Amino acid sequence: QVQLVESGGGLVQPGGSLTLSCVAYGFTLDDYGIGWYRQAPGKEREVVSYISRSTRRINYADSVKGRFTISRDNAKNTVYLQMNSLKPEDTAIYYCGRRATALTNIDYMGRVPPFRDFDSWGQGTQVTVSS
Repeated sequence: QVQLVESGGGLVQPGGSLTLSCVAYGFTLDDYGIGWYRQAPGKEREVVSYISRSTRRINYADSVKGRFTISRDNAKNTVYLQMNSLKPEDTAIYYCGRRATALTNIDYMGRVPPFRDFDSWGQGTQVTVSS
């Protein structure tokens, strides 16, 4: 059974840092690109980062570029999202997702893949940035 489990969220002050983890179960992480998206109340869903299975392709949304870093450890079946210089507008539930195999070679010219490219998502982890 395919499962993605996020962890690492919490409450942090503006300017602080958090590292989110996404552990994959039921499939081999090496075979898939993985993305992170976030959903805040009243806001549109936003894919914030993506890492290809080979790590040759790493993309960020403009809203997080320069502050967030995505990485993966295939031996641990885990993808990470290091978030620095956090802002109140980063407050959201963060989800990791698996990109569909059939779409994995599509390059969106340096932009993050759209939400529709992903076929499985975790349950999410809450990130709250507040003083």
